[in-house]
Amino acid sequence: MGDAAGVGPEVIARAAATRRLRASCVPLVLGDPLVMERAVRLTKARLWVRPLSGVEAITADAKTLWVLPGSSPGPGEFVPGRPQAACGEAAFRHIADAVALALAGRVAAIATAPLSKEALWMAGHRFPGHTEILAQLTRTRHFALMLADGPRRVVHVTCHQPLSAVPGAITRARVLATMRLGADACRKLGVAAPRLAVCGLNPHAGEAGLFGDEDHRILEPAVRAARRLGILATGPIPADTAFVRAFSGEFDLAVAMYHDQGHVPFKLACFQASSGRLQSMRGVNLTLGLPIVRTSVDHGTAWDLAWSGHALPDSLLDAVDMACALARPASPPAGGRQIE
Repeated sequence: MGDAAGVGPEVIARAAATRRLRASCVPLVLGDPLVMERAVRLTKARLWVRPLSGVEAITADAKTLWVLPGSSPGPGEFVPGRPQAACGEAAFRHIADAVALALAGRVAAIATAPLSKEALWMAGHRFPGHTEILAQLTRTRHFALMLADGPRRVVHVTCHQPLSAVPGAITRARVLATMRLGADACRKLGVAAPRLAVCGLNPHAGEAGLFGDEDHRILEPAVRAARRLGILATGPIPADTAFVRAFSGEFDLAVAMYHDQGHVPFKLACFQASSGRLQSMRGVNLTLGLPIVRTSVDHGTAWDLAWSGHALPDSLLDAVDMACALARPASPPAGGRQIE
């Protein structure tokens, strides 16, 4: 459900009422049933919220929204539109419960609504976000954050850390591992021979050492190593042109060195606004390298929109579609059917 004080409950209620979502999976919400009932009333979704004690009783009913509280007592009383420790604690427990279900094969995939990093920290969970929580819970060492919207894709070598720490965090091994994860994800998404545009770290990809030596010293060897492995990587390419070339079809994946280098051009291309209000929020966040399938919306808790009735479900619907596409075919586990 994400953070109860954010837009997560609302976008879930809107998405769960659509034929598009119901055609692809049987949805299960891990969250507070009372919060979800409130979101259903807000959105006027034609859904009946039904709490569960376990996944065994779930059936495919288009008018039922199954909600599993899990190990969380729920956020209780909360103030919409601001971070609170109770919401951060509940959101963390819902993630942990979802991972446990996925690792046990009781659900086919996880699609997450946004949480608040500040609320997580207020609750004592010192994680930068979903990606790092999922990596720790699944004991995954090599992982990466990828954003995707159709043919527009970007994977990040570093992500949730201060900009001042980025140069020291970029190594040949980490860049190569990210390229391998990104190329593998593209193949799973149907790109047989993915072409990678590796963004330079520095302006003009270092301009022959005038603006830093990382591009020559770290990125160029990493690209050569990737090509020896059969990965069609090109770079380092100046980032100010890499995304133009990638999003125009020359490449299938851009490899960004840090968070804003990848997020800013992606959201500029995939989000649409008019008169100061978002009209469309497209794009999916994928965590690569995990032993389970996890996708997410490509936006935050949107405090300014929370519980206003104006949040859009586009990104969540995209996330569910991609989670279903990536989920491995498997036999239903004993005692119940697989759900998402």
